[in-house]
Amino acid sequence: MSELVGTTLGLYPLPDPAKESLSDLKGHQKSDLVDGDERDAVLAAYADARDAVIDEQRDAGLDRIVEGQLRWDDMLAHPLAVHDEVETRGIVRYYDNNNFYRDPAVVGELAFDGDVAADLERGFADDDPVDPSRRQAVLPGPYTLADLATDEYYGDDAEFLDAIGEFLAAEGGAFPDVETLFLLEPSLATNPPGDGEDARASEAIDAVATAIDAEVVVFPYWGALEEKVYAHLLDADVDAVGFDFATEQHDHTYLINEYGTTDDVALGLIDGQNTLVETPEAVRERVEWVQEQAVVADFDRIYVTPNTGLFYLPYGTFVEKLQVLGEAAARREVSA
Repeated sequence: MSELVGTTLGLYPLPDPAKESLSDLKGHQKSDLVDGDERDAVLAAYADARDAVIDEQRDAGLDRIVEGQLRWDDMLAHPLAVHDEVETRGIVRYYDNNNFYRDPAVVGELAFDGDVAADLERGFADDDPVDPSRRQAVLPGPYTLADLATDEYYGDDAEFLDAIGEFLAAEGGAFPDVETLFLLEPSLATNPPGDGEDARASEAIDAVATAIDAEVVVFPYWGALEEKVYAHLLDADVDAVGFDFATEQHDHTYLINEYGTTDDVALGLIDGQNTLVETPEAVRERVEWVQEQAVVADFDRIYVTPNTGLFYLPYGTFVEKLQVLGEAAARREVSA
């Protein structure tokens, strides 16, 4: 039997009331974007929004709860965008979609910052604290963060990737107690590392994973990994690998059957960018289909997730998808 765990990849949309209040408080200029030095009124508005999305996850019955990353103007690049040794430059498109981020140019040494840990402390330890056994943190993976950033300090791709990995490891090491950490690595699929760099990417992921006392899930999305990239990823000391089954099915089952996988897996079975709301029955059928196709695997735990963050969705649709996830995982176990 495989244990089902309902969770998400974080990156939530703001509740509609928070959008309005933050628009009034922050304005619409680049100078009004989050920089790590927000006014108390802005932080209070984010705290109210964070409480709301945590309540939504509880109401949906999710097994893991995230704080939602509602402060993240730059959905993956945020940990760099707020760093003192990073200058945010022009607006750049995120991959092949209609979302954008500020190009984070690293101009100095990436010392410890603590911004993400502070948000987790605020979200998980308020007046209605989240039990540590249900807490989940989310970070961009080191390869993706290095891929999205501009290096104007280290001067060497390998050194820059190592520095990003060390930076994220220090950030993760400062987290409050969490049960699970998801490392989001879409660039592994969309802009795969070449020979040599694929091994370094795995080593950087390993550095982050070993710095935090939690179950670590590496989740690439928007396609399947190249075979060598996947094989090197399995060398990292992680507890689970994620698969975006919303965008690719055959290549994922091929990788699992050809190279094996971790004992635990995360399956992206809900489309995080489509407003069509799946049914719990359909999601459970997809879990069972993956188990049938992955003939060499016997998963101990299956994290049932969307394939991406949910910030693309209208808030009401986001809530509906949380409820579907909670109901789909409520069976708790499925036959292998």
